Amino acid sequence: MPTQGRRKRWESSSLTRLKKTDFAAIGRLCIDLNANEINRPMEETLTFTKYVGGSPANICIGMSRLGLATGFIGKVADDQMGRFIAQYLAKEGIDASSVSIDRTGATTGLAFTEIKSPTDCSILMYRDNAADLLLAPDEVSEALVADAKMLLISGTALAASPSREAVFLALDYAKRHGAVIAFDLDYRPYTWRSEQETAVYYNLAAEKCDIILGTREEFDMMERFERNPERDDRVTASKWFAYSAQLVVIKHGKEGSVAYTKDGASHTARSFPAKVVKTFGAGDSYAAGFLYGLLQGWEVERCMEFGSAAACIVISSHSCSDAMPTTGAVHDYIERCNRGEITANS
Repeated sequence: MPTQGRRKRWESSSLTRLKKTDFAAIGRLCIDLNANEINRPMEETLTFTKYVGGSPANICIGMSRLGLATGFIGKVADDQMGRFIAQYLAKEGIDASSVSIDRTGATTGLAFTEIKSPTDCSILMYRDNAADLLLAPDEVSEALVADAKMLLISGTALAASPSREAVFLALDYAKRHGAVIAFDLDYRPYTWRSEQETAVYYNLAAEKCDIILGTREEFDMMERFERNPERDDRVTASKWFAYSAQLVVIKHGKEGSVAYTKDGASHTARSFPAKVVKTFGAGDSYAAGFLYGLLQGWEVERCMEFGSAAACIVISSHSCSDAMPTTGAVHDYIERCNRGEITANS
């Protein structure tokens, strides 16, 4: 286990600036179709429920539910699904003025989810000619990025042009206007042409980011050209501290997460029990809760704890976006766990 660092706040002058928007995200907007028949393979599943999906969208929805002023930069298809997404963002109070509409005939990405058991879940993606990957650089709002305290990017948007270039332009705007940049790695291998291409662009983007969050496996992918045979978290984190990173969070599934700060400290926090329905959505809700805590100026451990509780709420629910909790719901969940009212699946 890593040496525990002293409890401390992660501080950035950018997070204390008076800005119109607390949090902005750029990237994937899609539709999740979650299986209604739980404990069945997809071949036998007949009905699904529709939700807004996409990791950056889920995180942005989560931040809005937690009471922050949010905005999104992305692209949707000129179809019924695209209109459903736009209406949903508006209903959630998210500034969608920078969500463009594709006019080329592209489609909205679809993700069918299979829930065979609480721990055996999978996703079947349809991403051919997806509208979100057609977001062009000239559709990225510099004004929205300039007005944001924090900008979130995710790896999926780097998988193809022109979305890739749009993200790098957003990174440039964020640097120019002093926004804190968070990178949710969100690695989806089926959207990339090769592992080499993936590693190169992930590394180029990560060099510009202040906060990097990902699983051990996602960081392994990024280290394809590195020497870290022991998969040592400290080696991984230290690489990024040589660039812009101030905080690196490496997730180890059931074993929990470790947050490394540039001062050499590592931070862990307790996890919570959950009545697990499905596993997907955990990373998005964790990121929303964790980043929310940073924006409040909390100690790193408290941010991790809040993110963990938010994740437990979402994996205990059928949906991802619809299940994103409010601050009151997260605090209540933590208190109920403290009282022993919530236990894990038997």
